[in-house]
Amino acid sequence: MRISTKGRYSLEALLYLSLLPPGEYTSTRAIAEHTGISDGYLEQLFIPLKKAGIIHAIRGPQGGYLPGRSLKKITVGDILRAAEGPLEPVACVNSEKCPNEAWCVSRHTWSELYQEITACVDTLSLADLVDSYHELDGPEYVI
Repeated sequence: MRISTKGRYSLEALLYLSLLPPGEYTSTRAIAEHTGISDGYLEQLFIPLKKAGIIHAIRGPQGGYLPGRSLKKITVGDILRAAEGPLEPVACVNSEKCPNEAWCVSRHTWSELYQEITACVDTLSLADLVDSYHELDGPEYVI
């Protein structure tokens, strides 16, 4: 399974927003300057993130974006699903009636992989990523 730039950049943009002081919002232009993601691409990425309630937009000339809810309540899985769609490695994993289920040898493997992926991305919140970022920035961090 491969996460596209939509998923990677959405997560990076959300992490940038999460590192701002609580309640502070910023423009896509500022996010683009700090992350290297183009302003136009960020606008496209933010459409499904807004629909999912992951980010909140403030309209107007001084408007911008901020996380749509508590950082503890936004998971990496939420962001990836909004940006990428379903995270199943193959389409039949979550189907109620797989026509090949009785004889498919690999379906169990795909199902286990999906469960592991889901368990990982759904337990990591933006708050966890912010904490990890601050730990990297601490005095013990050595390259």
